[in-house]
Amino acid sequence: MNYQEAWAFLDNLQFFKIKLGLESMSQFLDSVGNPHRGLRFVHVAGTNGKGSVSTTLREVLTRGGHKVGLYTSPHLSCVRERFRIDERFISEEAFAHQASVIRAALGDRQITYFEFATALALLWFAEEQVDVAILEVGMGGRLDATNVITPLVSVITNVSMDHEQYLGNTLAAVAFEKAGVIKPGVPVVAGVGPDDSLAVVAQVCEERKAPLFLLGREFDAIRGPEGSWEYRGIDHGHSLADLHCRLKGGYQIGNAALALAALETISETLPVPGEAIRQGLLSVTWPGRLEYFCLADGNRVECPADQDSSLRRYLLDGAHNPAGVESLRDALVSEFGYEHLILVWACMGDKDVAATLTAIAPLADRIIFTRPESERSAMPEQLAAILPEEERSKTLSAPTVKEALALAADMAQGGDLICVAGSLYLVGAARKILLGEVAP
Repeated sequence: MNYQEAWAFLDNLQFFKIKLGLESMSQFLDSVGNPHRGLRFVHVAGTNGKGSVSTTLREVLTRGGHKVGLYTSPHLSCVRERFRIDERFISEEAFAHQASVIRAALGDRQITYFEFATALALLWFAEEQVDVAILEVGMGGRLDATNVITPLVSVITNVSMDHEQYLGNTLAAVAFEKAGVIKPGVPVVAGVGPDDSLAVVAQVCEERKAPLFLLGREFDAIRGPEGSWEYRGIDHGHSLADLHCRLKGGYQIGNAALALAALETISETLPVPGEAIRQGLLSVTWPGRLEYFCLADGNRVECPADQDSSLRRYLLDGAHNPAGVESLRDALVSEFGYEHLILVWACMGDKDVAATLTAIAPLADRIIFTRPESERSAMPEQLAAILPEEERSKTLSAPTVKEALALAADMAQGGDLICVAGSLYLVGAARKILLGEVAP
């Protein structure tokens, strides 16, 4: 297959329903020589923050001189975004080659989209002989296709409600699925809160004799002046002061601390000097997650402090569950200044639409509802109907993402902020229109 044929073949697998379980994944990997058996891994699970932690680990480890594979999901607009080694995304040729290997090995067997993508990542990382591969869990953990590995360290960022139809409708049930990544004797770095999720994670760690290192207990992130922070390590000898994160969002220092604690647990195997950590944190980017920029004549520029009327200010955020939207709301209140907030919003119909939309709507001066190309997308009129009557007067609808962005740009003045949020499908489509592809 060439690249377009390979991508089309993978896309066609989306017509098969999500299937949680490891049996078919293990059997398929066995048929292609178990590429994961010769690799070292960091496994990253959790409800929110997985991508930020994973990309921070890649950036710091790469700057520390290691060859690092990164597998994340979902992608914003191009499937190649999911697969990366150091600074480069998988090439079209390498993607097509590995996809062809998988299709030939499958024969008459059927695997899911995510199983196919995970197998492709493992085959590519093995062929490229990476020093370590960072795998982000797709959904849950216990039955996720990535859970065929035994990592050097497991990370559980946090636990909140999401994907209830698959993971359960209580925090303890969701935490049990996330805790499924915990392996016997393998250290666990976690940022779970002091609730049912911590009780579950601690119990599983105890049963599997896996050392648990908890944010705020064994290690911590302490805020300092002017946006700086201090990492207080598991071993106080690994503490670092006067650190800065490039990623927006006050919660990102917690995510960075999780990454640094994970690195600390594997420092004998994959050492990283302090300067690589500092430079890595200053270099991390994660497209579509509190991504702030300005456009001038269609070109991306740094946003100035003054309210230049020729610029349009944008904030793209893929938050799509209640906890993620609450973090977006906090960032809009505390980190971004604007005259008026113009919200471009869409979301999937199977999400907790009321909880997410009603949390963010009161901040907006105008709301433009739209619908990305997905059969799961809620209709604009459905979204407007959810709002209290006093909020509906500030809503508009646009049939396409392109038209929604054009309407927002026409409406905005120099001091206004256009926030695109509610769905990664929406953010992916908007980002492609505004900035082009993530993976060149």
